[in-house]
Amino acid sequence: MIGYFGLFVLAFAIAVLAASIRVMREYQRGVMFTLGRYTGTKGPGIMLVVPVIQQIVKVDLRTIVMDVPPQDVISQDNVSVKVNAVIYFRVLDPEKAIIQVENYFEATSQLAQTTLRSVLGRHDLDSMLSERDKLNHDIQEILDEQTYAWGIKVSNVEIKRVDLDESMIRAIARQAEAERARRAKVINAEGEQQAAAMLLDAARTLVQEPQALQLRYLQTLVDIAGDKSSTIVFPLPMDLIEPLRAAVRNPDSGTQQ
Repeated sequence: MIGYFGLFVLAFAIAVLAASIRVMREYQRGVMFTLGRYTGTKGPGIMLVVPVIQQIVKVDLRTIVMDVPPQDVISQDNVSVKVNAVIYFRVLDPEKAIIQVENYFEATSQLAQTTLRSVLGRHDLDSMLSERDKLNHDIQEILDEQTYAWGIKVSNVEIKRVDLDESMIRAIARQAEAERARRAKVINAEGEQQAAAMLLDAARTLVQEPQALQLRYLQTLVDIAGDKSSTIVFPLPMDLIEPLRAAVRNPDSGTQQ
């Protein structure tokens, strides 16, 4: 009987010792409670925990990636959209993360959802689509400020998608088409204005320089001569034949030495 009792005691001691050993990895910390009272944060490494008297809660210090479910948001211009996002956060103070909030993961998730709806609801649809970086920064700052009391650091927030209904997509497409048409008309009008200004400058140059007008006249003849499909009668300006007429009137002027 004594031998069996000794084996029993030995087995019990081994079981208690095995239950008392805890191993914390490099990215883990253990929040220790002794008789319900917080007595420190342990780890990483091996530690002993007295069964029944002491309890330890493991906390992961690595960055957590949380996917925020799609949220129904009504924008400032009364457009209903569905928005989802992703949040990156980590625990900086394990004591606060365990003592100050019941479930820090669930609490952060719920806070992210309400903050996402609140921030995006203060902006119109165009801002949601074109100013995502600013919206991400605003949401991150609000979350980081409110989760600080829980020992949590929100490092980044990214809006993943902004989903619209079909009618709104068609309206945006019509708006974009109208904008492109407006820009095309503006560009065409600016081109006509520049062309008119250049033609005016060219006309002023031709008026001030008669030789330039004659050169332009000759260039026009060369251009027309390239087309052999028809016969063209083109008036000859008197300025070009005036030297010939003067020579006919004074035939001796060209032979004088």
